[in-house]
Amino acid sequence: MLDASATPTLRLGDTEVLRIGLGTNRLTGTPGHVAFLKEAVRAGVGHIDTAHLYTRGQSEETIGAGLAPFPSGCVVATKGGYAAGEGRPEALRAQIEESLRRLRADSIALWYLHRVDPQTPFEETLGAIKEHRDRGLIRHVGLSQVRRDRIERAREIVPITAVQNHYNLSERGSEDVVDYCADQGIVFVPFFPLRGGGGPRLEEIAEGHGATPAQITLAWLLKRSPTTLPIPGTLSIEHLKENLAALRIELSESEFDALR
Repeated sequence: MLDASATPTLRLGDTEVLRIGLGTNRLTGTPGHVAFLKEAVRAGVGHIDTAHLYTRGQSEETIGAGLAPFPSGCVVATKGGYAAGEGRPEALRAQIEESLRRLRADSIALWYLHRVDPQTPFEETLGAIKEHRDRGLIRHVGLSQVRRDRIERAREIVPITAVQNHYNLSERGSEDVVDYCADQGIVFVPFFPLRGGGGPRLEEIAEGHGATPAQITLAWLLKRSPTTLPIPGTLSIEHLKENLAALRIELSESEFDALR
């Protein structure tokens, strides 16, 4: 039974996608991984997350080789500007251009600033991102691992579609960001959504639903906020289908509170 408090899809930029996506930080260019990507899209995954640095560029290259031109209804997001000094306009430009080549795309549907650069003024970094958005090389902009004040500052320069922070049952440092994103209609993408644990109560709730603890964890994240879109990583189609099945799990308020 579908949780009545949470729909199974949301709007990510200009595309309606299922609220569970796919993280690809271990993806490489093997034939098996290419086949897995194609099967993932056939299974219904509408959001695939990668980054310029993942597997030294192989993640982006594999997505480009396996899926380009990207099918309608599939949002491929990538990130750049992770290390100190990479928030400089010239560094961002080089990474964005390389991501476009690897993904075999003319435009990136969603591009995140991977980390705020301590060596570059934030507004200077954002100005370079806005320039690429204005040129159509980026359609939508996101931020990763940021506080609420950074999001507010960024929105004064460029629209922010998504925020990607470390958040799960054990890591709860972004509670205010989750609530702010929900209030502002910004998609909140928790990375490492399945890391950590939920204690014995998680096992009990999972057993009661005939589900795995991972599925209950994802169901909890979906119930936590209407704009949440977890991106669990996997290279197994069976595991991916198990993750997607969490969309059909209804947690009671008491179960949700017990885990919260």
